[in-house]
Amino acid sequence: MWIPACSTGSSSEPMPKAVVVQDAALAPYAAHEGQSRGRRNPEPVAAYRGEYQRDRDRIVHSTAFRRLVYKTQVFVNHEGDLYRTRLTHSLEVAQIARTAARALRLNEGLVEAISLAHDLGHTPFGHAGQDALNDCMRDYGGFEHNLQSLRVVDKLEYRYPDFHGLNLTFETREGILKHCSVRNARELGDVGERFLQRRQPGLEAQLANIADAIAYNNHDVDDGLRAGLLDVEQLREEPMFEEQYAAASARYPGLERRRLIYETIRRMINQVVTDLIDATAGRLRELAPASIEDIRACEQPVVAFSETTHQQHQSLKRFLMKNLYKHEKVRKMTDEARAMLQHLFRSYFGRPIEMPEEFTALALGGDDARRARTVADYIAGMTDRYAIAEYRRLA
Repeated sequence: MWIPACSTGSSSEPMPKAVVVQDAALAPYAAHEGQSRGRRNPEPVAAYRGEYQRDRDRIVHSTAFRRLVYKTQVFVNHEGDLYRTRLTHSLEVAQIARTAARALRLNEGLVEAISLAHDLGHTPFGHAGQDALNDCMRDYGGFEHNLQSLRVVDKLEYRYPDFHGLNLTFETREGILKHCSVRNARELGDVGERFLQRRQPGLEAQLANIADAIAYNNHDVDDGLRAGLLDVEQLREEPMFEEQYAAASARYPGLERRRLIYETIRRMINQVVTDLIDATAGRLRELAPASIEDIRACEQPVVAFSETTHQQHQSLKRFLMKNLYKHEKVRKMTDEARAMLQHLFRSYFGRPIEMPEEFTALALGGDDARRARTVADYIAGMTDRYAIAEYRRLA
């Protein structure tokens, strides 16, 4: 049973003044803490923190969050110190999302919590790791990193004596679950309902989702150029890059290449974030929603680019897919990663005793489906370098 986030279970419990002030500053259609659907396990209110801030703090202090520093974004962590990891990516997503949330009078604490948690379930070696685990789990329900992020915060973090997971608010959990099949939605209860009812999540969840796309689209350009897998002349065929590159070159003639690239990408991010805020604000004026429930009832997401920027954003995404993510060097790394994780899965499934004691006990305490899910949980939680070390140990 859900207890409102600002309640300890007693109807006489007053709402903290800090929450009252914070909610008063938000738009009526934002996620107000005083109207939250709360936590699955009721807890006393905090003296000096709002509920979404508590979610953010729990995420930052979690083991899964710390592991993100050694998990691949595009390039394996040991390939260079300056490439982005899942941790730096998550911080960049949170920064972009908070900027837009403030401009739109949405709940910054909530959008930051969602942004920081959205990749907690990501495997080592990025999407190659996810694909490998999904193949291994094909007969046991599959594997999807978005669902795994929710599983991490709901079940797999062991920090608190009163409950498993982080016991986050419904709204944060809703934002973490960006997409979901009907089959999985039926099994997820509260956060799966909107997929069955074809309803939208709150604006903060929508915003975190797009901030994720903005961050990886633009920052993968930076990492691709740094790695020498992309070149400027290639990128100048993309309208968004060319527009901002030409503007930066005209404003700063003779600027050295590295700083010119930084300035170009900075301008690209500013362009898409500004467009996102303006286009979304325009839709909100037309819709005039009175509450978050009006947002949930919309047929399409409200947080979105203008059509022109959307087309440019999608074009850049296709460019990166063709020229970076499918580059021979990246494909070689992903092929090696898939083979490593598949070997680890077979090894642990056949000999659960090779895992730590708590995972061994879970794997041996049920049927093959439970054993497979336990092995997937263990592998998904690994950092790149730990997965490599385990592969070498078991090979």
